[in-house]
Amino acid sequence: MRWVRVLLLVAVPLWTSSLLQAQDSPLPQVDPNSEQRITKLLGQMTLEEKIGQLVHFADSSTGPGAPHPDYREQIAQGGVGSIENVTGVAETNVLQKLAIEKSRLHIPLVFALDVIHGYRTIFPVPLAMASTWDPALVERASRIAAQEASKEGIRWTFSPMVDIARDARWGRIVEGAGEDPYLGSAMASAYVRGYQGSRLDDPQSILACVKHFVGYGAAEAGRDYNTTEISERTLRQVYLPPFHAAVQSGTGSVMSAFNSLNGVPTTSNWFTLTHILRQEWGFQGVVISDYSSMRETIAHGIALDGKTAARKSILAGLDVDLESNLFSRHLPELVRSGAVPESAVDQAARRMLRIKFELGLFDHPYAPEPANGGVHGPDPADVEFARTIAERSFVLLKNENLGARPLLPLDSDIHTIALIGPLADSASDMLGPWRARGNAADVVTLRAALISRMQQSGRQLLYAKGTEILTAAEDGFAEAVAVAKRADVVLMAVGEDALWMTAEGASRAHLGLPGNQQQLLEAVAATGKPVVLIVFSGRPLALPWAVGHVAAILQAWFPGVQAGPALARTLFGDVSPSGKLTVSIPHSVGQEPLYYDALNTGRPSDGIDLSRPPANHEEKYHSRYVDEPNAPLFPFGYGLSYTRFTYSPLELSASQISASGLNDKTAQPLRVSTTVRNAGESAGDEIVELYVRLRGTSVALPVRQLEGFRRLTLAPGEAKRVDFSLGRDELSFWNIDMQDLVEPAGATVWIGPSSVEGENADFVIAK
Repeated sequence: MRWVRVLLLVAVPLWTSSLLQAQDSPLPQVDPNSEQRITKLLGQMTLEEKIGQLVHFADSSTGPGAPHPDYREQIAQGGVGSIENVTGVAETNVLQKLAIEKSRLHIPLVFALDVIHGYRTIFPVPLAMASTWDPALVERASRIAAQEASKEGIRWTFSPMVDIARDARWGRIVEGAGEDPYLGSAMASAYVRGYQGSRLDDPQSILACVKHFVGYGAAEAGRDYNTTEISERTLRQVYLPPFHAAVQSGTGSVMSAFNSLNGVPTTSNWFTLTHILRQEWGFQGVVISDYSSMRETIAHGIALDGKTAARKSILAGLDVDLESNLFSRHLPELVRSGAVPESAVDQAARRMLRIKFELGLFDHPYAPEPANGGVHGPDPADVEFARTIAERSFVLLKNENLGARPLLPLDSDIHTIALIGPLADSASDMLGPWRARGNAADVVTLRAALISRMQQSGRQLLYAKGTEILTAAEDGFAEAVAVAKRADVVLMAVGEDALWMTAEGASRAHLGLPGNQQQLLEAVAATGKPVVLIVFSGRPLALPWAVGHVAAILQAWFPGVQAGPALARTLFGDVSPSGKLTVSIPHSVGQEPLYYDALNTGRPSDGIDLSRPPANHEEKYHSRYVDEPNAPLFPFGYGLSYTRFTYSPLELSASQISASGLNDKTAQPLRVSTTVRNAGESAGDEIVELYVRLRGTSVALPVRQLEGFRRLTLAPGEAKRVDFSLGRDELSFWNIDMQDLVEPAGATVWIGPSSVEGENADFVIAK
């Protein structure tokens, strides 16, 4: 199936061996010794104690849901299995002591937290980290997060989010890897490996939880929690692969989603939770609901009360109830009445006990007290790494020539720089959403970094906030324009509010700059000074005016604690931008959902000028808009550098391969090669992307599909040969009979710098 492919082709030599090991590893097997201990323990447990393992509470919750009883009393009675939002050694150990010393069977708790892109050292948001196209960096960031969180008693994170997101209106697009299942699978595996390490019982490892299973990113109209309708073929071809990759990489837990999928809420969806996850994939870990999502099945309309919601959810394959508090209230009666077999509770409790054994909590339940008796702060080496990953996440969208050279990197003869905009000095926004225990005091803003750098070089920095992120007041416009007029170049820091405009519950119907930032941009641009637009956001924003009126645009996302130093080093050319988009940037919101790997239509608009309305009948009756281009403003895989790269014509090992030979693995994969050369005057990284299109198949397939990528570092004039393999994993798909096979087809392969560029060659897949 398509998810397998990811683990081979993303590799560069440094980490090929670890990825191959991850690919070839079977699903994690249960430890027989632990299973014997679990069986013995289950035999000693009352029904209520077994149900207690399935109860998960959130401390100091501010979300929806009915109040639950004092969980401290429940902990002492063995009525709670896990808790989230309790952090710090002192706090977690106090509650753990209740469970160990007061409960009858001394079963430890597991403490959880949404550690999404760092714990104390906050890295760029996941969408930004995906823009590095570097799974090794993501794995390392996740490992650092695990080390920091575990020191404070956290052993379970509700991450990674691997939902494929093709609609920029959806706020949670910021939490994932974007629109492509191949890249999404690579990132899913990297997160799991980083969090869980080589052994879960390593005190510095934490349990991963891949979410949200499944289809949550396809919410209609991009409105959070909305319904999803996805065909089984699309589900398997697009939305399931990242989850499957995470399962194959050993994720210990899976979280169901808020949405209904084809009319059935995913929290009580037997087809996804049991048939696919357990029976097809062999997953043996824990499935936990999302926050109060079991109770929400009543609002969905498939349950009239909490008792029915609990019954349907556990019978569908859900193990743990996050905050709905319906299992503890209703499962005892449901089991005793025969509505739910006790074996279902036993199985769910076994899974929860299993992860506690795997984490080593029965032998070492308490978090070690810190040596200095204080809070663990960020390690300087980790902070430096946060700067590196931020630098590699920035995507240079435009860099126009001003005279003999592009505006970026900033030239040494620029003496006065104006820094304008509401995000220029906003430490909190740099952390992004889901900042765990991140502290704004750890953040170095762009303004702070520029002050430090320019003082050393004798240059002058002028600053004006100009406006707030969300306001109609123009009180600061005059100062901003005056500052711009005094400068040689203007840096404008604009974008979204990280907490209120991105992530959960933050869908947007408009994708432009919020508030009056667009008006501020136009006022500053009217001064005639060259403008570098730096965009801080958790989603792609529609900025067609800016593309036509400013000289340079850098997509910075929310870069984390080292936002300022990373941006300063990039703007001045210490490093070259190397990020590539993992989401398509639209001209306007009317293009959404927008993604590169779409199916063709019977009336494609190839060869028609879509920049103007149709001029005649021949131009009108095609799949097109009459008032907007079909293509995105910037396509998937796109990103500029301070240098130039060239690609040689493709070399194929054969012009024809056998479908049957690939299916039964008797045929060798097709080898595809190119040579990439740095044709510029500075060193740089290039992400080499491989795409495939198949035609003449039993079902229509996308116009291009990503099937491999490599990150190269090249000195000026240096060239490297890049080799890819196209075998069963790359060329199979779910066909008309819902079989995952390679079919005879005409095929085209591209290797290039984005989803719309590159060298190409044709080959034939014969019978």
